Amino acid sequence: MSIPNYSLWQLVRYALKLGTIGFGGPVALVGYMYRDLVETRAWISEADYKEGLTLAQLMPGPLAAQLAMYVGYVHYRRRGATMVGIAFVLPSFLMVVALGWLYVHYGGLGWIQAVFYGVGAAVIGIIAISAFKLTIKNIGSARLLWAIYLGSAAITVATASEVIWVFLIGGVLVWLVRAPPSGLRRRAGTLPAVSIAAAVALRFNWPLLGQLFGFFAKAGTFVFGSGLAIVPFLYGGVVNSHHWLTEHQFIDAVAVAMITPGPVAITVGFIGYLIAGLPGAVSAAVGTFLPCWFFTVIPAPYFKKYGKRPAIVAFVDGATAAAIGTIAGSVVVLGKRSVIDLPTFAIMSATALVLWKFKKIPEPVIIAAAAVLGLFVFPLAVHP
Repeated sequence: MSIPNYSLWQLVRYALKLGTIGFGGPVALVGYMYRDLVETRAWISEADYKEGLTLAQLMPGPLAAQLAMYVGYVHYRRRGATMVGIAFVLPSFLMVVALGWLYVHYGGLGWIQAVFYGVGAAVIGIIAISAFKLTIKNIGSARLLWAIYLGSAAITVATASEVIWVFLIGGVLVWLVRAPPSGLRRRAGTLPAVSIAAAVALRFNWPLLGQLFGFFAKAGTFVFGSGLAIVPFLYGGVVNSHHWLTEHQFIDAVAVAMITPGPVAITVGFIGYLIAGLPGAVSAAVGTFLPCWFFTVIPAPYFKKYGKRPAIVAFVDGATAAAIGTIAGSVVVLGKRSVIDLPTFAIMSATALVLWKFKKIPEPVIIAAAAVLGLFVFPLAVHP
């Protein structure tokens, strides 16, 4: 291992800054890290960066958060991965908790409802165009991946939730077709166990916090692809299975993730806050991002040797196709709740069109414009 030309605290401060001002979603955040850490400061080598990015793409969980953890791991191992990962996620976590407090205390005000009337429709447009781009980039012309993608989308629409078995079946199917089991070692696919380590006051609702941690840990363990891939999974559990939030509250939670910097998956902090206050936010965030830590530090030492094996790559391709299919299906499921009239349909369509034509416009700018439109249009709209 080469001697680093930077201190761990310098890298932690960088992660704090990126988590505070890093808008644009996972692709943009990954690009910022390359520009700042590889090209400008030369803290991380090109080879280490590419290995970290490939590992983050292969493993389930939020892409940008896992790459940040790997960057910390390169020279400072588990301590670096832990401190950099926390520094990267913490700023956006604090932001969504603050927004959660405002939402809980002032959510009944008309202007809040008007803002999210416009923002909710814009979010559907953002998810739709993201699903389209992911489809073009990852599915390509492979018929098997298209079959898995369309099947996953159809199941998501029919069940209004994300089915984990679809991910696993998709991964196994592509693995069996592209790289039969004869070339696969048993240890390659082993998933590390995830355990809870929480220290919250005894007066808190432990059964609920444990339930939150378990659910969000499962989300962080089984969700492949873009950060948006967690959205349909969360919807199925938070709204349909556990009934912790209403459909409109969930759409608002996704909108909050869109207007804050850092990983999109930080919406779990907002959701956890609405369910159980600050302890709920902490339980949800730790549950979601702790698996990312395991999926980074455990396979990292062996990744150069095993990471490019055809069987592993094939499994991830199939699971990713299923994940993108669920994102596409969630556009229909979530759209039914947010696109409720002609103005919201127009906002959704305009959002998708702007993102398609003007690729450099930041999503928070679009969300802000939709919020302003909502303030003007909502009082004029008639709703049952």
